[in-house]
Amino acid sequence: MSAPSGSGSGSSSTWYETLTSTPVLIATAVGLSFAAIVATSNRSSSSVSTPAAQVKEQVKEVAQATQVGDSKGKAAQADDPIPASELSQYDGSDPSKPIYVAIKGRVFDVTNKPEMYGKGKGYNIFAGRDASKGLGMSSLDIKDAVPDYSSLNEAQMKTLNQWESFFEKRYNVVGRVVQ
Repeated sequence: MSAPSGSGSGSSSTWYETLTSTPVLIATAVGLSFAAIVATSNRSSSSVSTPAAQVKEQVKEVAQATQVGDSKGKAAQADDPIPASELSQYDGSDPSKPIYVAIKGRVFDVTNKPEMYGKGKGYNIFAGRDASKGLGMSSLDIKDAVPDYSSLNEAQMKTLNQWESFFEKRYNVVGRVVQ
């Protein structure tokens, strides 16, 4: 069986010869290899392992959750004053105590997520403190884990607001940080 000939356009090679030429085969192999690498790396990145990857994954989840439209938090606003010095006791280091994270001065009970906020876990840097600036920056650097978020730019403020909304929907508010 012979390859079909061209359509009369004056081309010296047939479409079959063009498709089976070495450059086309090489380009196809490279493209398929690249697609396989991308697919494999996407699959392996779904099992988030590094703290930075956890933050990125959580930010995506936060953004998606805030688009759901559920405006009710899990609990009513609690105005119980919690001194910052007392808040630091709820950092996940003592398993007999709850784990608290504060955002914009509001304290949330995240005890039911020790795999995220417990001692030595990816988000433990936020436990036992108001780390609003670090959340807005998506930073796990201890120097960013501070309550003053006035230096955040517009995009970072949006991220911080998304974190706040995410926490409102998932965790009980147990108080407000006081100095």
